[in-house]
Amino acid sequence: MPEHGGGILRAARRYGIPPAEWLDLSTGINPAGWPVPALPPSCWNRLPEEEDGLEQVAQDYYHAPLLLPVAGSQAAIQTLPRLRRPGRVGVLHPGFSEHAAAWRRAGHHVDAIAAERLEAAADTSDVLVLSNPNNPTGIRFPPERLLHWHRRLAARGGWLVVDEAFMDPTPEQSLCPHAGKEGLVVLRSLGKFFGLAGARVGFVCADAPLLARLRGLLGPWHIATPARLVAAGALADHAWQRRARRRLAAGGRRLEELLRQSGLAPDGGCALFQWAPTPRAREIQQRLARHGILVRRFDDPPALRLGLPGDEQGWRRLHAALARLQPPSPMEASQ
Repeated sequence: MPEHGGGILRAARRYGIPPAEWLDLSTGINPAGWPVPALPPSCWNRLPEEEDGLEQVAQDYYHAPLLLPVAGSQAAIQTLPRLRRPGRVGVLHPGFSEHAAAWRRAGHHVDAIAAERLEAAADTSDVLVLSNPNNPTGIRFPPERLLHWHRRLAARGGWLVVDEAFMDPTPEQSLCPHAGKEGLVVLRSLGKFFGLAGARVGFVCADAPLLARLRGLLGPWHIATPARLVAAGALADHAWQRRARRRLAAGGRRLEELLRQSGLAPDGGCALFQWAPTPRAREIQQRLARHGILVRRFDDPPALRLGLPGDEQGWRRLHAALARLQPPSPMEASQ
């Protein structure tokens, strides 16, 4: 299984720090997510119904001509490769590891593609898969460039798959309004911006035939009634969304500046996380963990991804821990 952020219980056992005492910055999830109200008791004893209005409120939010609710975008990531015969798939690297793993499991030949090679890969791949903004590096691709790649792929019967899990703070850059075009697949999730990762709700925006095939593979009732109810409420709460975008933009700038002052200058990021390449990634991750702060480490290339603290106490705690970081000793550097 690919490694992901989170895992507080595992970290608690390893470092002997109770789970409640951890500051988890490893996931990029909004720490001040949409406030879930009390749910009606009836939602627990009713089967999910597609006529509950979720699809329409999601289409309005994403400006998507067509979409399919799924049990988190992970459900689509694992299922989409089964809709094509094995072929050549270019996947942005570094990127969200589940994409490459899912296409490989389905028998496709997967090429790890650096961002600067995507332009050429649009002419040599049957499918091109990327995240925008990219997770974990934060690199962005203008919609016009992505649509240009899509046209080239679609002309040969190919697909462009764009994972927009971190797009909500900048909705004007989304490809969802174009997702009715054949060969364009856009994935969205309520896990990051809305802070509802536990609800497991996502959406696939694509053309009608592809969505019908995907629906057939996923089967009925794959999103629980309470999760559908929560998702519809969050997507319809435009006032909360506006406040969250302002708050997250300020938090992203604050985190970028804090890391820069601490000698971990970010080389990319978005409103929900910052990407800091450093040869000391493993050492720094472990030293922060000893203070109960969990961050995500990457090895290829060595880097850290840090999300936002949820309150002022968390910000002060991160600032103090970063201030204690010192350059490695000659012995550490040689290891």
